[in-house]
Amino acid sequence: MALPISILDLAHIGEAETASDALRASVTLAQRAEEWGYHRIWYAEHHNMPTIASSSPAVLIAHIASQTRTIRLGAGGVMLPNHSPLTIAEQFGTLATLHPGRIDLGLGRAPGSDQQTQRALRRGPSSADDFPQDVVELQGYLSGESRVPGIEATPGKGTNVPLYILGSSLFGAKLAAALGLPYAFASHFAPTALEEAVALYRREFRPSEQLDRPYVIAGVNVIAADTEERAQEQFLAAKRARVSTLLGRGRRFTPEEADLVLDSPAGRQILQMTTYSAVGTPGEVKDYLDRFAEHAQADELIVASPATDREAWLRSFELLAQVRGLVTA
Repeated sequence: MALPISILDLAHIGEAETASDALRASVTLAQRAEEWGYHRIWYAEHHNMPTIASSSPAVLIAHIASQTRTIRLGAGGVMLPNHSPLTIAEQFGTLATLHPGRIDLGLGRAPGSDQQTQRALRRGPSSADDFPQDVVELQGYLSGESRVPGIEATPGKGTNVPLYILGSSLFGAKLAAALGLPYAFASHFAPTALEEAVALYRREFRPSEQLDRPYVIAGVNVIAADTEERAQEQFLAAKRARVSTLLGRGRRFTPEEADLVLDSPAGRQILQMTTYSAVGTPGEVKDYLDRFAEHAQADELIVASPATDREAWLRSFELLAQVRGLVTA
């Protein structure tokens, strides 16, 4: 049986685009992905990043859910230490009430920002330390078995929005295993600990009311094109754009400057982030994803396309859907 394929949409704001352009593109992708047969789309919380428009996943999910009919939508994820568990329970409880059976809630503990932005978010230096307790508190609000006497989430109580633990280290793997929750590993940008984290999660997993056996979602980059040359061109453009995003400090490098950076130690670190990337023709991408799924011991793949060209970005998901048999070519 083929593994489910889902999408991580980073709501990327292109070089000549506005946030409005990016959000319209996210709606288009969700509508097309629904037609193409994808399982779900997730949106990740980022702050103070001029190239990413998904600072408010709950609001974005609400808008896109109203423009689609069946595809699952969720956060991949909400950075829980930035919020109170009750607030998130109410937000996603509202979404689940409006769109029953379609809402997921992935949870991370990273800030999704830099230290100065953490302060603007009123996030304290020890906020991440409370992440396990906050997950349990949130779980109680959504199940209707509140851990806080006299406090209930309305809407939220009894919606049982499915929770997922996101991670790129052993911490998330251990927590997901201890709570009996699905585990999503961010191997699309943090590949180093993938094998060790998944092995630990599967070894230490304890069944829960939500889940009776381990369930692993692994992230992977995808650029599919009609020719390998076109796919590689898009991949190079994506790596150059990442140099500007991560090292430019508001400045955009020329292609020549970006290539010089990519040859430096800092650039090699950026290249290492793209370790798990399926790039090429549809057949080549399919073969890579089959090998990657086995390597990651994944029960589901969630794909992100770093393609900087909007047409190529959409085309990657379309070709992947065709070659994986989600739709008829």
